[in-house]
Amino acid sequence: MARPAAALSDLRAVATKCQALVVSFSNEQAAHDLTITDELRAIFQRPASTSSAVAGPAAQSLLELISVVPAELLSIILSQLGTRDLACLAATCRSLWYGVPNPPSPLLTPGLMETELRRRAEARGLHIGASLPEGTLSWVPYLLKHNSYEALRREAPLAVGDMHSLFVDREGRLHLACLRVEIKEVAVGEPLLGHDWGSDAGASAPPTLVPSMQDKRIVSVASCKCHCLALSAEGEVYSWGDSTHGALGHADRSARAGRLSWIETLEGVESISVGPFTSAAVDDRGRLFTWGPPRRPVNGLGYELDPETRCQLTPKRVDALLQDRVVGVSLGDGFTLAVTDAGAVFSFGYNFFGALGHGSQESEVLPRRIEALAQTGRRFVAVAAGDYHALALTDEGEVYGWGHMDANGHWKELCTPQRLAALAGGRVKLVNARGRSSCAVTENGELYTWGAAFNNLQLGHEVGGYHRMPKRVEALRHVKVATAAICDTHTLVADKDGLVWGFGMRAALNLGDVNPPRRTAFSQPTPIPTLRVRTPP
Repeated sequence: MARPAAALSDLRAVATKCQALVVSFSNEQAAHDLTITDELRAIFQRPASTSSAVAGPAAQSLLELISVVPAELLSIILSQLGTRDLACLAATCRSLWYGVPNPPSPLLTPGLMETELRRRAEARGLHIGASLPEGTLSWVPYLLKHNSYEALRREAPLAVGDMHSLFVDREGRLHLACLRVEIKEVAVGEPLLGHDWGSDAGASAPPTLVPSMQDKRIVSVASCKCHCLALSAEGEVYSWGDSTHGALGHADRSARAGRLSWIETLEGVESISVGPFTSAAVDDRGRLFTWGPPRRPVNGLGYELDPETRCQLTPKRVDALLQDRVVGVSLGDGFTLAVTDAGAVFSFGYNFFGALGHGSQESEVLPRRIEALAQTGRRFVAVAAGDYHALALTDEGEVYGWGHMDANGHWKELCTPQRLAALAGGRVKLVNARGRSSCAVTENGELYTWGAAFNNLQLGHEVGGYHRMPKRVEALRHVKVATAAICDTHTLVADKDGLVWGFGMRAALNLGDVNPPRRTAFSQPTPIPTLRVRTPP
């Protein structure tokens, strides 16, 4: 035992030195070392996810390894794991949850897992309560869920517009599938300039890599009818599409359909959203930025516009929310929803059909907290806005809806949020909305859709008829859905392994078929075999 003991002692000493060095690293040194790490991963072909690597004998080996590795080294290892792998390790190794008794108190000190999760929360300035929420037995699952919602807000690998789709593959590369487009270096995103159907309306391009973005690692995409945004891992935002309305975030309105342009005035961005003509971003300091034209009588940007220009061409901070740390945003048709780290939901803009949730149809220029949601006593973690309706998700998986009855999840128009009874007990982890369509994904991987648009094929149910109440997509009962994006023409979903299914209008969705069938729509979810996307945890 002398030799192992000596080796462990030496390893502990090295781990302590490494820990001290990591703390002393400058941002430049850290960035350089991360680059080296990425190169090594590429050389050794490290898989994108190790979520399935801790099963059977491998799990036993991992437990044996953890039992002998010094705590200092384990702390460094945990700090380098992504949310997905950290959650997998937490589920496998309960020994990391708890520390040792703290004399003279019998209480246990926080374990390595809890310590790392708290460090991440504090580094992001997130609000964590002093005591465990009611019904929670350990901080680890609670903090993991907190981190997972952060990842869901930041990582959106799928986005859909009326006639196009966006995908982010496992390597962080951007792909487009469009109607009538020849994707090349100088013509990325042409169909976003008005979607000219022409005589060959059935022609479309399958998911195709965007050449100009190959050197950028994309983590999230957002899309609407006429423009798109892409968020890189470095917090940079790129835009393209129809710039005539000023929604791309640049100082000019020149058309940028042929190239993706970096919005230089934004940095450290963690969440993005687009509406029919507006855009928004949330940075790592919890600040909300919006820009675009006032398409409606009351703009949904969160501030008064210059009376002469009547448009905000570049991102502008919403100062009315500086006292609140915004963590998520969603844009509707002329209105905005924002959720804070404390679980509060704010809305502002054009209040068509009561989409602001304030109990009336009075529009609001400045952000105002939705009191009906505050009175529920729930903590909200995500929001989703359609054209005239809205959804809000709690950390317990409950969904509240309001606005136009076509897609708010109820049978009538509501100016005040109400809980969706059809989703009770499902523990929803993700909500998405666009136009008059909505969807929800549960923690068990079940997909629910509802809404009303065109022939409703984008809902994945039987053809014809509105589905104003959430209904499970039975054709995907065998699939554990991880993420989804929906609009009025088509829907995309991905399972935990990144395989993508699509359904809806054929003109809006090319599934990568070598010999595509002569049909105008996919009434049932159909897999896209040509790529895998990286799904959030």
